[in-house]
Amino acid sequence: MEGRETAMRNKIGNICMLLGAGLVLAALSLFIWNQWEDRQAGVASERILIRLIEQMDTSDAEGKNAYPDPYAPAMTEVEIDGYDYIGYLTIPSLALELPVMSEWDYERLEMAPCRYAGTVQNDDLVIAAHNYSEHFGKISRLSEGEKVCFVDVNGIKFCYDVVAVEMLTSNDVEGMTAGAYDLTLFTCDYGGENRVTVRCVRAQ
Repeated sequence: MEGRETAMRNKIGNICMLLGAGLVLAALSLFIWNQWEDRQAGVASERILIRLIEQMDTSDAEGKNAYPDPYAPAMTEVEIDGYDYIGYLTIPSLALELPVMSEWDYERLEMAPCRYAGTVQNDDLVIAAHNYSEHFGKISRLSEGEKVCFVDVNGIKFCYDVVAVEMLTSNDVEGMTAGAYDLTLFTCDYGGENRVTVRCVRAQ
């Protein structure tokens, strides 16, 4: 009887060890996959950015009005591989330079940051991105007073100062577009339940 119980305990112990090893392997595989996906997102953005800058009309950017008509119906767009882009975003303190797509959906977010709402003209532009380290994964590190710039496809550069970094719940859609902020950047936290949100105003 005692030998049978010992054998049973050993069997259970072996099963637990196998399950533990399986969980460790699964966690490692997930980590490797996430790292690969992150890097692929960065490579895709870099490739798109090069093509976007090549197609942008920067012939007279210095002489163009940095405060375009607020009643313009839409931002100018450039098409690359069937997707429309409105310009690119630079965050010097994070060494980021990223193309921005005109519309958002989950497929587009895999490639680049996307306009979630608003326009430059109306000083209410909201840009969303995945929390890949090559996209918006580091924006929680931004501090008040740091610079963020957006260059539209006409070559006009708009610069902003960070004024707040806050956390919103994932279902706070109204909160994301509320307030007198000229530019908002956001991404999900690593748990996926909240949104890291960076608020900016036009630099003087």
